[in-house]
Amino acid sequence: MEITSYIVTALVAYLLGSIPTGYVVAKSRGIDIRTVGSGNIGATNVFRILGKPAGIFVLVVDALKGFVACRFVGPLAYRILAGDLEPDSATDEFLKIVGGVCAILGHNYTCWLKFKGGKGIATSAGVTLALLPGALAVSLGVWLLLFVTTRYVSVASIAAAFVLPFAAWFLDYSPRMIIVAAAIGALAIYKHRSNIQRLINGTENRVGKKRKATP
Repeated sequence: MEITSYIVTALVAYLLGSIPTGYVVAKSRGIDIRTVGSGNIGATNVFRILGKPAGIFVLVVDALKGFVACRFVGPLAYRILAGDLEPDSATDEFLKIVGGVCAILGHNYTCWLKFKGGKGIATSAGVTLALLPGALAVSLGVWLLLFVTTRYVSVASIAAAFVLPFAAWFLDYSPRMIIVAAAIGALAIYKHRSNIQRLINGTENRVGKKRKATP
């Protein structure tokens, strides 16, 4: 029954995470977000192309996907399959980890867009809020500091992702959670590899500046 709970959790969380919010919002306005700006379906590109309200909406929904998938999907699946029995603490934690990780994978590699999705920062933030709220607070502080000083969303996001496992370690989370934080951070940095290349080339977009052409 536990194995079935993990399978159901992984599938439902992936499908929830795979909802391409930015793509749907842009498409409702007659725009394929993949063909404009950076080509990314995430909140930053939506913000640049469609404006602040649309960007904030996508940011919030993408974060909620991660939070709900992590916090509620696994425990709910267990209760349904076990006839309202509560999972023990270890099983509950593992179910939440599976739900959170699969939601991020769903966002980053959505089945609805040929497995090409966003960079997962908002969804990862939602998952981290459910699993490691203290570490998220530290990472958000780093994000804000780097964003204000550099005006690069990518630099702020990469730095926040890098700091996440160290914040989890410093705040004395369990070794398991530190590993999860490291995995989430590493995946976020990996998804920013094109941004890293543009930063090296000097062609990365900076908020508040005229956008440079994306190579």
